[in-house]
Amino acid sequence: MSTDPRPQNEIEIKSILLVDDDAELADTLKELLESRNFVVAVQPNGAAALREVQAIDYDVIVCDMLMPKMAGDLFYLAVKKIKPELAARFIFVTGHADNPKVEAFLKSIDALVLFKPVLTEELVRMISLVLQRNAG
Repeated sequence: MSTDPRPQNEIEIKSILLVDDDAELADTLKELLESRNFVVAVQPNGAAALREVQAIDYDVIVCDMLMPKMAGDLFYLAVKKIKPELAARFIFVTGHADNPKVEAFLKSIDALVLFKPVLTEELVRMISLVLQRNAG
């Protein structure tokens, strides 16, 4: 007799690392994503998030661009160096679409980008896209 009560076709729960120094936004997004059965960890900057990805291979990484201690671009480049398989799991979030440095970086890596204010449905759609791209 099996001790696992889940049906065989149940989708496994996906993990998301949310990296944003805006605590209010991060909490809101965390609640929204958890209500859709994602497991969500939040870190306030790239430096803290880098320690997190060294321990856990997240299914999706939602990352703000401009943060103290380590910005999103530097965090992405560090992750790409230590765990290159995670580079394709990034979704960047920015309120600075007109910043030339941000724009140049995002174009250079052909990134998935959401602009603040983040629409829930758009975020969920992008997460689904990342999960499909990285399936198997």
